[in-house]
Amino acid sequence: MITEFLLPHLGENITTADIIKLNVKVGDQVSVDQILFEIETDKATVEVPSEINGTVNKILVKEGQKAKVGEPILLIDTESVKDVKTKPAESEIKNNVNKINASEIKITDKPAQIQQSGKTGLYEFKIPVLGENITTATIIKVLVKPGDKIIIDQIVLEIETDKATVEVPTEVGGVVKEVKVKDGDKVAVNAIAFTIETDSLTAQKTEAVKEIKQTQVIREEIKSSVPLQIIEHTHMPKIVNIPRDVSKVVAPAAPSVRRFAREIGIDIYQVRGSGLHGRISFEDVKAFAKNLNQQIQQSGATGGFAGLKRETLPDFSKWGEIDRQPMSNIRRVTAEHLSYAWATIPHVTQFDKADITDLDKLRKQFSKNVEASGGKLTVTAILLKVVASALKVFPQFSSSVDMEKSEIIYKKYFNIGIAVDTDRGLLVPVIRDVDKKNITQISADLALVSKKARDKKLSLDDMQGASITISNLGGIGGTYFTPIINAPEVAIIGVSKSAVELVFIEGKIEPRLMMPLSLSYDHRIIDGADAVRFLRWVINALENPFLLSLEG
Repeated sequence: MITEFLLPHLGENITTADIIKLNVKVGDQVSVDQILFEIETDKATVEVPSEINGTVNKILVKEGQKAKVGEPILLIDTESVKDVKTKPAESEIKNNVNKINASEIKITDKPAQIQQSGKTGLYEFKIPVLGENITTATIIKVLVKPGDKIIIDQIVLEIETDKATVEVPTEVGGVVKEVKVKDGDKVAVNAIAFTIETDSLTAQKTEAVKEIKQTQVIREEIKSSVPLQIIEHTHMPKIVNIPRDVSKVVAPAAPSVRRFAREIGIDIYQVRGSGLHGRISFEDVKAFAKNLNQQIQQSGATGGFAGLKRETLPDFSKWGEIDRQPMSNIRRVTAEHLSYAWATIPHVTQFDKADITDLDKLRKQFSKNVEASGGKLTVTAILLKVVASALKVFPQFSSSVDMEKSEIIYKKYFNIGIAVDTDRGLLVPVIRDVDKKNITQISADLALVSKKARDKKLSLDDMQGASITISNLGGIGGTYFTPIINAPEVAIIGVSKSAVELVFIEGKIEPRLMMPLSLSYDHRIIDGADAVRFLRWVINALENPFLLSLEG
């Protein structure tokens, strides 16, 4: 049977490739996973392996030629090879899976057992999974010591990840026998923190769940490693077009690895695998992401020219004393996130001023009412309510752009992030359902999340799900600034210090309290005219609060 070997799909928007090198000639015997030729796209050089065994019957292209995706490259005669299979028999797969299950995974129907003595046992308390892509954490405070009695859900650790400080409760009750971590340690997820002597069955259930999850992952890996095509032979020579699946040509990887790549925004087709036959692992994706991030940071620092190499820093100690300090987790992640946002989002910033003379009088008049409810009536609290109303009038400001699917995601909720300055760096907690709350409730929520930020008590959930962000530097000073959009949001509002200015009103010059505002927006989804309209709506609402009831 003569089989056409087609140029595979190579990634989004890639329709052609250059044939760089042919590794076979007519008459050569080829086997599954043997590299047949090398191609070059505008993004990468790719080695293309064979999916079948056979003999090269004809070569349809030449080195240096440009070929289209789906175009035949080779003809391969598979009749010359006996018992050609690209997929194990089902019985063979089943036997292999059963063998792995029995010898490596050790699956049982019973929950994992604790080392038992009567009704008690030793339970290993491990650092839990803390979120997507978080593999390590820093121990901020150990709250127990050997000999302490603890109960289920008691907080035993405070840890800091790249994104937040988290309180960790125990899943079992008992007596702490050994503490294996100390304040300041950097530990990996699933590292043992304590051993606990317990008479609780919770530990057994927890270990059983972990074992089941691990089993599911390994089974997924096994499933992904099984080739999908069976070439059936017939006595009638014919040309067959094999459906080309890019996952088997340029990106062999397990579903879990593919999902991980999608979640962190990496195109799996651009990652070169280091495993057998180019198989891509988690580490390959991480290494690619790290390298890509370095390029993005460089492109941000050089006006978008990603091809330029980063300059090596000089030895500053030649000119005087220096002191090198490691970045905190939060500072490092903030730097990486903002570098990504600046390099990938086309930023434009609109500036304007709001006359808050009358608003400030009202704020001072009613501030005691709000303080009685546990909050503080600030311009930020009022601005939160105004912006939530503005988002209803201008829904594109409460959206996100999905370039991969060419879609715009409009959010029907109105959660607003507030940038908070802390001694550890910039944190952005989120005030939820702002449109459903009055200004007194918003003031109380704002006071609460600000305190949690300063006390290192913010959770991951506290900093996710915002529609837009407000950054208020008015308490520090300055006139205007250009805030960077907090991706995947599409806009951010900057507030600077209010000052009294002389303003010409109806033929008279009057002193007015003016507040500078900045609006940075994503030009892919928001046009300049819409940005001006949005900011003017916010300003009009601050100057004429009745507008909130009229249009908001």
